[in-house]
Amino acid sequence: MFNIFQYQPLRLITQTSLSSTCLKLMLSRPVTFAQIWKSWFSSHSLLGKKNIILVGPPGAGKTTIGRIVGQKLDCPVIDIDDDVLEKNWNMSVSEKLQDVGYEEFLEEEGKALLKFSASGSVISLSGSNPMHAAGMQHLKKNGIVVYLDVPTRVIMSRLKSKEMDHIVGLSPGVSLKDILQFRKQFYKRWFDIRVLCGGDIAAEVIAEKVLDAVKRYQDSELETFISTRCGRAGRSTEEDSHKLYFSDVVTQSLAVDGGLFVPERGLPKFTAEEWQGLIEATYIERAQVILERFIHPADIPASKLAEIIETAYGENFSCSKIAPVRHLAGNQFLLELFHGPTASFKDFALQLVPHLFAYCIPRSCNYLVLVATSGDTGSAVLDGFSRLHDTDKQRIALVNFFPEDGVSPIQKSQMIGCQKENAWSVGVKSDFDFCQTAIKQIFTNSDFTGFLTVEYGTALAAANSINWAQLLPQIVYHASAYLDLVHQGIISFGSPVDICIPTGNFGNMLAAFYAKMMGIPIRKCICASNENNVLTDFIRTGVYDLRGRKLISTFSPAVDILKSSNLERYLHLIANEDGQLVTQLFNQLENQGHFQLRKDLLGKLQQDLVAGWCSDEDCLAAIHSVYSTTGYILDTHTAVAKVVADRLQDRTCPIIISSTAHYSKFAPAILRALRIAEINQNPLSQLHLLSSYSALPPIHWGLLETLKKTGNGNHQVCAADMSVLMAHIETLIQNHFM
Repeated sequence: MFNIFQYQPLRLITQTSLSSTCLKLMLSRPVTFAQIWKSWFSSHSLLGKKNIILVGPPGAGKTTIGRIVGQKLDCPVIDIDDDVLEKNWNMSVSEKLQDVGYEEFLEEEGKALLKFSASGSVISLSGSNPMHAAGMQHLKKNGIVVYLDVPTRVIMSRLKSKEMDHIVGLSPGVSLKDILQFRKQFYKRWFDIRVLCGGDIAAEVIAEKVLDAVKRYQDSELETFISTRCGRAGRSTEEDSHKLYFSDVVTQSLAVDGGLFVPERGLPKFTAEEWQGLIEATYIERAQVILERFIHPADIPASKLAEIIETAYGENFSCSKIAPVRHLAGNQFLLELFHGPTASFKDFALQLVPHLFAYCIPRSCNYLVLVATSGDTGSAVLDGFSRLHDTDKQRIALVNFFPEDGVSPIQKSQMIGCQKENAWSVGVKSDFDFCQTAIKQIFTNSDFTGFLTVEYGTALAAANSINWAQLLPQIVYHASAYLDLVHQGIISFGSPVDICIPTGNFGNMLAAFYAKMMGIPIRKCICASNENNVLTDFIRTGVYDLRGRKLISTFSPAVDILKSSNLERYLHLIANEDGQLVTQLFNQLENQGHFQLRKDLLGKLQQDLVAGWCSDEDCLAAIHSVYSTTGYILDTHTAVAKVVADRLQDRTCPIIISSTAHYSKFAPAILRALRIAEINQNPLSQLHLLSSYSALPPIHWGLLETLKKTGNGNHQVCAADMSVLMAHIETLIQNHFM
């Protein structure tokens, strides 16, 4: 049924032909979907003829809040229970429920909704109204549905104090908690906007939050993006005439000036009460609440976003907690990020982003996604894009470039084994920094990208950590880890924690810092490097210097990186969005191989970040020591973070160490660290050897299967030459799309 608040008809207007849409979209950046949606609302008041429809569980305060909102808007207020149902039935709601029973009551409610009509009003629904599909479809035709999301424990406390006697479905053997949990699916199905409501928040405050949420819903203009090389005061002429929204940056990845996209108005904020309301939530529930704040419904409606999140995390992770927090020893806790299908933290973004990407792009255009990886991204992105619907695979393909001799044997076998009909791996005879730089140069080569669009009707996109959308799932798991410690009773909300992350490209660390800015009480952000310790030197001195440095191959290859792309976003932030300064710094890095921060900026940086590094020898020693004392096996990257955490933490608060990969991805190093046996070079043999030791924790559930698929599989290898890479890209486009 047509529903303007799902925006699909507006998107379809611009998706009618390849010639008129795809070429314009890629070459001249026309009006975006969000702009079309926004312009429709520009001539409308906050309410106009539409209704604000409040939904939520019984006891959420819908009636009280509805009255306050109505007073503020000077519009009619309708309470469905009091003003519609009881007048139609000539009896109270509780009497009707007792008279006809649960199932018939829902039908009678629905019939009343189907006969009801109003405009320009605030309508408070009953807790059970959303359970009648036809009735809700009727109401949504002329309304914005606002979900008052109150924690279950708060609702139960309120209902017990009120002794309510007309809760639909409540009967002997059915608990109130079960009813509230069951109903959530219906509220989530219908709402356009979520408003988080804590236990002690005054109704007046919640009413203001409702009005703010409706304003945000009606004005996507508030959520545009800029380049890190532009800044608020220095918007380019092109960006002025073509504002960019989430649906744009998830597909474009890199700005035309070579910078990275960031929200023009900064990050969304959560109050302490809102965070506390998520303590009892599941991981998927937390993810949806947080991502709704980042993604405007003009880009992806809340109901579709919920569907995407459920697809990404519902069945593809082996642990029901998705990202569990495990106590290691003392005040150290591990955030386990390896329970996804390819055994690394990259799964959190790359099980989600392909579906966001597929939803946001025009249906009439083909896209080739380019990826550069130092190891874990490769298999994760291949697996993620291969899980798209078949119709999406026909128009979205992916090529993964990785250093042919710069990843572990198992990582390489994984990338070969994860290749599918729309996703391929290409080894490059160079290091990761070359692969990453080459992709950036390809994106800024307008002659080449224009040629691909005109000749083949194909646009390029990126799925690396430079893509803004990739950072968002990482923010979620850092926030979730803190909430888990609170839920476990380790800390109370507001108590600080430190975090320590093995990092090379700075994306994971940046996400943790963003979580801190959004209200998660993180004290120290500790960056852990291996022997490629350019980030550690930079954080300590303010000098980013690549002169004379060569990439060192280590046991922790995912952080064998010298150019940290996401550092640019962080510097843009602490420089008060001075795009000219960021441009100057990174141009100097590109042309001269170094830059130095001003003293004031270095001071800001050192208030936020501390850093240390770990040698391969210390990494292996940490793996052996932790296994000997706890029976737990760290992967090599987590071991790097453990060593640095031991050196830099002051033990006055808990520290959360990001465990970014499963140990079995790095079998040779683990076998060496545990001094088990002579190491066979065949990756499958290495895993079999690990699994043969019953004293060890089990190897990752997906690795053996993927490596078995590799068999005699092969992959393309090309020289470290830009023209060769571009020719390879053109050939892949010809083979897949033509």
